[in-house]
Amino acid sequence: MRDLLEAPALASQPLDHALTLPARFYTDPRMAAWDARAIFARSWQLVCHQTQVSGVGDHVVTEIAGLPLLVVRGEDGAIRAFHNVCRHRAGPIASCDGRGAKALRCRYHGWTYGLDGVLRGAPEMGRTPDFNPSDIRLPEVRVQVWQGLVFVAIGEAPPFAELVAGIDERLGADRSLEGYVFHHRASYDVACNWKVYVDNYLEGYHVPHIHPGLNSLLDYRSYITETAQWYSFQYSPLESASDLYGSGEALYYFIHPNTMLNILPGRLQTNRVLPLGVDRCRVEFDFYYRPDHSDEAQARRARDVEFSDEVQDEDVTICEDVQRGLASGSYEAGRLNPLRENAVHHFHELVRRGYREALADA
Repeated sequence: MRDLLEAPALASQPLDHALTLPARFYTDPRMAAWDARAIFARSWQLVCHQTQVSGVGDHVVTEIAGLPLLVVRGEDGAIRAFHNVCRHRAGPIASCDGRGAKALRCRYHGWTYGLDGVLRGAPEMGRTPDFNPSDIRLPEVRVQVWQGLVFVAIGEAPPFAELVAGIDERLGADRSLEGYVFHHRASYDVACNWKVYVDNYLEGYHVPHIHPGLNSLLDYRSYITETAQWYSFQYSPLESASDLYGSGEALYYFIHPNTMLNILPGRLQTNRVLPLGVDRCRVEFDFYYRPDHSDEAQARRARDVEFSDEVQDEDVTICEDVQRGLASGSYEAGRLNPLRENAVHHFHELVRRGYREALADA
């Protein structure tokens, strides 16, 4: 890996003279495993909203850096996350999200765990010498619930308070995310490296050229991007029809390395960008709205989903075009726009630092 991640490419760069990450960081097949190890295994990952595990036994399955995980609400009301790997023969404890489970049962041989992760039963193991089910438990990873969103960390990660420092104050009580309820998920498989998709999200520089509909709602001249230690955010005045968002502010948060919060009047949308290989990723869009079952609210949500699909289709097209350009051999790195691409630079600096730290530990 040291030939791939040579020192000059990992050196920190000042914003006013910054270049992008080199093309090989997006195209070399070895990067998929390296990103899992250096970035995803060392960060906090959004996995769900607390309303998706609101009742005892409610659970969500996911995977981070190749590790299957099971997030479940326990009998004591706490949300925990376990390795979704049976301690018998590595079978899956749960294969899909579910509600109201009384226990967690591996479908391979029926070993059954309590909602606290402790083995409660193992068929036909009663006469096995020195076998005590209560000594066996699923490995547990850290969980943090913030603004109603559930994050987990499977390895070393910064203190969670540092990750979101200042966001609560910026949102205030009137824009708290706590009161939103999960509506639905839309997933897109995109033929690009996950970092290409993140790069694209982090700047409004492309909005006038790629998103005519979105550009008509935002004031590009007032579009501002700021960065913090572990996140960046973009915001702009918003003017839309009353059947969409109305007037207010569009606020887009990116929490390193792959979590996006799109906050508009009456709506929260979270995006997770999940690597599927060096040149493929999946983007999961979860839509949340405040409780409102009126016909007017239903119509507004339908319009929101339609408009979001339109913007996403535009982003998918350009991201896949960029991936082809990166893989063409024509491109190595390009100069960033300090005014419009400061959040891209911020992300690249965090990626470079993650690579440097992982190399130092290797």
